Amino acid sequence: MARTLVHTDPADVTLQQALEALSDPVRRSILREVSGEPDFTRACGTFDLPVSKATASHHFTVLRAAGLLEQLDRGPRRYNRLRRAEFDARFPGLLDLVLAED
Repeated sequence: MARTLVHTDPADVTLQQALEALSDPVRRSILREVSGEPDFTRACGTFDLPVSKATASHHFTVLRAAGLLEQLDRGPRRYNRLRRAEFDARFPGLLDLVLAED
């Protein structure tokens, strides 16, 4: 049975929620990597993250709940899209700061 993914509309995200999602360096690295890829071409399992699989899954869930990622299941893989335009409309310039970070 397939799970239905819940995607939070960035318009419904508070600044506090956005900042909490962006506060973790692993989550920021995920966003930077996704930002450089075409939509829905990067699967969750292809990121080289310094955390366990369960912790990585948690990070993706937090990003989706904060309206930063949209995910799509294709077979056994889950693919990602940065919701840049939608998030920028809610918090102009915030993603620019995160994505420019080294």
